[in-house]
Amino acid sequence: MQDRSIITKGNMQEAGLPATSDSDSNQQLDMMTKGLSQRLRGKAQIATVKAENQPRSKKAEQLKMETKQEKEEEEEEEEKKEERSGLIEFFSSYQELFQFFCNNTTIHGAIRLVCSKKNKMKTAFWSVLFFLTFGLMYWQFGIIYREYFSFPVNLNLNLNSDRLTFPAVTLCTLNPYRYSAIQEQLQELDQITQRTLIELYKYNMSMEQKNWQAQSLRKRSSRSLYRHIQRHPLYRHKRETSMEENNPQVDKSDWKIGFILWNENKTDCFHQMYSSGVDAVREWYSFHYINILASIPDIKDLDESNFTSFIYSCRFNEETCNKANYTHFHHPIYGNCYTFNDNSSTLWMSSLPGINNGLSLVVRTEQNDFIPLLSTVTGARVMVHGQKEPAFMDDGGFNVRPGVETSISMRKETTNRLGGTYSDCTENGSDVPVKILYQSRYTEQVCIRSCFQNSMVDRCGCGHFFYPLPTGAVYCDYNKHPAWGYCYYKLQAEFKTGTLGCFAKCRKPCKVTEYQLAAGYSRWPSAVSEAWVFHMLSRQNKYNITSKRNGIAKVNIFFEEWNYKSNGESPAFTVVTLLSQLGSQWSLWFGSSVLSVVELAELILDFVAITCILTFHRLYLHKSSDLHTPNSHDPTSHAASPATDAPQRASSLESEVAALPSYNSLESLSLHRVAFRRTE
Repeated sequence: MQDRSIITKGNMQEAGLPATSDSDSNQQLDMMTKGLSQRLRGKAQIATVKAENQPRSKKAEQLKMETKQEKEEEEEEEEKKEERSGLIEFFSSYQELFQFFCNNTTIHGAIRLVCSKKNKMKTAFWSVLFFLTFGLMYWQFGIIYREYFSFPVNLNLNLNSDRLTFPAVTLCTLNPYRYSAIQEQLQELDQITQRTLIELYKYNMSMEQKNWQAQSLRKRSSRSLYRHIQRHPLYRHKRETSMEENNPQVDKSDWKIGFILWNENKTDCFHQMYSSGVDAVREWYSFHYINILASIPDIKDLDESNFTSFIYSCRFNEETCNKANYTHFHHPIYGNCYTFNDNSSTLWMSSLPGINNGLSLVVRTEQNDFIPLLSTVTGARVMVHGQKEPAFMDDGGFNVRPGVETSISMRKETTNRLGGTYSDCTENGSDVPVKILYQSRYTEQVCIRSCFQNSMVDRCGCGHFFYPLPTGAVYCDYNKHPAWGYCYYKLQAEFKTGTLGCFAKCRKPCKVTEYQLAAGYSRWPSAVSEAWVFHMLSRQNKYNITSKRNGIAKVNIFFEEWNYKSNGESPAFTVVTLLSQLGSQWSLWFGSSVLSVVELAELILDFVAITCILTFHRLYLHKSSDLHTPNSHDPTSHAASPATDAPQRASSLESEVAALPSYNSLESLSLHRVAFRRTE
């Protein structure tokens, strides 16, 4: 305690105050405290005066420096906070993003773009090599994508063995029949044809016709038929050839035969010409024959089917056929036709392959009461096709020779095509832009013939007799449609050249069943057995055969084996194949994996995010600068400047004063010392 009083007295002596008693010391301490406070106040006043006397430019610079330091400190604190607690981070520039990607990616060669900054040549070389490799890789990608979107298919070939359904078989007489409903008209046509052949070729065609020149009714109707035939006469045309005149071996003229077809106003005509007189006569006769058929009010009048007069014997799997096994229809050129095994309720099944387990037919091929000008061959025509498919005898099938046993072996083959984008096929024809006229399964020929008939009805006003009619249409007949022949042959020329568009409209079916046929021939009956064979047939069928060798023929149709071939299509390029091809190219050029692709996607997303952030930031700064920029000509800005400077000067002065000891602190210190002295 004595030491502290001594120190206090010493301090008072150091302050210039004499050491006295306690009462005197208290007075002296009060006086000393007052003096110190006065000194501090004086210094503060002097500092205030000095601060007011400083130039404003220095104060402004000092204030700017202080604000700048404060902002930097705030930014550093914010960055530290973001580094400590950032959940989603974005790079501040594109350079930083690119450098981070190249340093951390698993794509080979990317790190070379940033690790050799000091060597610009290496950087340029690796940059060119890197982007060239990228270009080559994406070029390969383009080839792969082009192949993928071409939708290629693989052909799958399977060999199956199973019990087979026997196909439908159509057999025609190969010669039109002289039906009683059109007997008189055909005799008139034959008479006019005979006159024409005499005029053109000096050939007298002998025809055995009953009452050839007898009835007056026939003469009156002949005049009507003759009037129509005169509109389309058969004639020979002599034209000069385009061969060289100096060649003595070349005839300077040749003969062509045909007929002329006029339009309704006789302002235009169509010349249907042929180099062969046989073809011209058959086509001309067929044209008028179709007109005669179309003039019959009811087509059922032509149904004069006599199964036993054409087919002598029919057996399948060693069993005799019955009426439920065949159907009949009439063909204008091929005559009476019979289709076997077309009834879906009682289909034939082939139990075993071989000639004894198929269809065996004995047919009559002798021509009696037929039309010789329509068909110049003898025999029969056979065609194998699927159930519920029409028999187009012009397109498929072949002729059976008389006096010959024809053995036809079959191989079944099915084809299943992929629809949709893989091939231009149709399932049932519902998506084909053609109205189908046949009540059967869809085939390409069904569509093509329906397209032609629809076009003919639309353009000519009537339909051809060979094809079914649309609803409300009628068959072409020159009694009702005098110029239908001109329209038909014009349309047929467009059809053959493809300008009609039927081949483009009609698409292939996705499921097709075909039968590959192979035929073998042998003489039947043989010379040794023909006597008893013909005798048995004449007794059984009550038919007197006049020409034995050309009177009958035998047809055998059977499966060669149970094995059948099925062709199927499968996609050659699936999504898995596409990804495998792309991955192979990616690994080849960059030695990377799927995660490398994710890194590249992340780079793109970061690039887009930085672009959006920088764009938004620039727009925000632009708007804020427009709102807070003061006008130099505005007097309020100058008036407000002293007011804004006053707080800044006060804050600087307060900082200077804060560096000096405050009066209260000194006063409290002296009071504490006095209290301590008194307690002592």
